[in-house]
Amino acid sequence: MKKRKQAEMLTRKILKRKWFSCFGCVLFAAVLLATACGDDKAGQESEALKKIVIAEPLHSIGYLPLYVGQQEGFFEEEGLDVEVIQATGGSHVTSVMSGDAWGVIGGVDSNAIPNASGNCPDPVIAVCNCVNRANVYLCAAVGEEYTGNTDEELAQYLKGKKINSGRFGGSPNLCVRYLLLSLGLDPDRDVVMVEPADMSTSVAVVQSGQADISWAAEPQIVDGMKQGVWTDAFYQFTDLGDYAYSVLSVAESTISNDPETVQHFVNAMLKSLTAAQDKEIAVRAAEKEFPTTPPEDIEAAIDRAYADELWSMDGVITQEAVKNDMEVSIASDVYQGTYQYEELVDMQFVYNAQNNTD
Repeated sequence: MKKRKQAEMLTRKILKRKWFSCFGCVLFAAVLLATACGDDKAGQESEALKKIVIAEPLHSIGYLPLYVGQQEGFFEEEGLDVEVIQATGGSHVTSVMSGDAWGVIGGVDSNAIPNASGNCPDPVIAVCNCVNRANVYLCAAVGEEYTGNTDEELAQYLKGKKINSGRFGGSPNLCVRYLLLSLGLDPDRDVVMVEPADMSTSVAVVQSGQADISWAAEPQIVDGMKQGVWTDAFYQFTDLGDYAYSVLSVAESTISNDPETVQHFVNAMLKSLTAAQDKEIAVRAAEKEFPTTPPEDIEAAIDRAYADELWSMDGVITQEAVKNDMEVSIASDVYQGTYQYEELVDMQFVYNAQNNTD
């Protein structure tokens, strides 16, 4: 009897251990399956985002709506993984032509010049607005401040000065040349044009004494002021009005062969332009993009952008904006010949996006 009870107890222990062992195996298999499914889902989500690269000529608060789109997830909502790279020396446009970048942010004039060269079988076309003002300001070194009020006084002040206008052919350079010519000055004789290829060196060029005056945009303006290099801007080209200064452009073949991606990108940009009008969002994005810039300087830069109506509200590139941009290039004798708005701009994607949100 005793032996039989011991045998029954032993049998129950064995069965109990087998049950736990089986349960453990089932549980382990379930965990593996869940993990595999989770990894597969993450992989699918990652694969679902299409990677595209946007080239910029320099890192600027002027391009903040583009950065807002990255940070607020607007591009991801449209199935895109957008990377922004700097391409200096005018290579931001040619990087699209070479295939190194999917798109570019820059002036319509920057597209028009290579498009008209006869060596561009796949022209670069603007599909969405971003910076709708000429984001160029002139700052004078401490001790070289301008105190006049008339065009005659401005011409006299500028004559003989060393002016950093950025690389030849770049949008700031064109604006400076346009101003000098409108004042009756010869850019190549009456002033010394300093034209570094790196557009981000404005503060350093004045600080080192290579220039008395420099073009600048934010955050360079407040940076130069904080360092005591120059005083606040004494001249601003934003007063020219609507100006296709920084638009988003892609190759013509991209519009033809992959219009879906272009549409998704423009959809996200319109969300970004709207969000950039919210100061809290704009400041947060700027602080992340320019982490070494003090918060009070970031806020001052954002306030300047709002005051000067820097950013497009709706993504539309108007004929007036293109006309003002191209006239500066033509007057500066950098762009020669004629142009057609329809050859430089394609607004179908902006209008599609607007119609879908009405």
